[in-house]
Amino acid sequence: MINTISTQANKLINLTKRKYRTTPSKTKLLTITSGKGGVGKSTFTANIAYLLAKKGLKVGVIDADIGLANMQVLFDIKPNLTLFDYIDGKSNLEDVFIQTQYPNITLIAGKSGYQYSNHSNSLVVARIVQDIIDIEEFDIVLVDTGAGLNDYVKEFLSISSNILALTTTDPSALTDVYALVKMLSKDKNSLMLCFNHTKNYKIGESITNSLQNLALKNRLNSNFMIEYMGNVSSSKNISTTGRLRKLFVNEFESQAVTEELEFIVSSLLKILNK
Repeated sequence: MINTISTQANKLINLTKRKYRTTPSKTKLLTITSGKGGVGKSTFTANIAYLLAKKGLKVGVIDADIGLANMQVLFDIKPNLTLFDYIDGKSNLEDVFIQTQYPNITLIAGKSGYQYSNHSNSLVVARIVQDIIDIEEFDIVLVDTGAGLNDYVKEFLSISSNILALTTTDPSALTDVYALVKMLSKDKNSLMLCFNHTKNYKIGESITNSLQNLALKNRLNSNFMIEYMGNVSSSKNISTTGRLRKLFVNEFESQAVTEELEFIVSSLLKILNK
């Protein structure tokens, strides 16, 4: 038992001593988050990954919802190894890369029920995300965080310059998004914002403008920009395909919701390729 703990401790120490690249990686990092749970963030992330991969991009998806991993369900995978097997020193990094049934999409799975408290002050997971970027295996790495603004989510947000928040028009969800804006405005330049279960584009656009004006009124960083990326309408088919462990955009290519997601992907790529 003592030897096992010692091995894991040495692994964590080595992870925190990693050497950083001297040149920028070609891999783009996009962290997808939400202030409130239940807004459809993981489903959104999986479908966005599919549309990016359909454009010929190699996409890595990191399930960073600590303790409540569900990306493996959406991709219909039962992983033998997860990101935390690497953290615990039980596997190599490349061993936790799982090719999904969809071309160009690789899952780095999380682990439901994982107790992360032992590593909460080490920034280990954030450093591993940087390791994944540095090996340049992917064109884009998507990080699907947990809901809320706990220490784990903040850890992932801290290393990303490209952050997208998914929200709804629910007042409590908007309150949580504004809390995210206040936090990010201290040391980030922008936040990308998408609205789920929102009837049309202009509703989300209007609320985004209101959030920006509120930030200015409360004298947050005047250079911080909230960039509206688009809306996703409600559709019963989204929840149905999710329960069947399938991706909506693959099953319903011609539906309006797929077109809305394609618009968001195009907007994302314009920003990521700047």
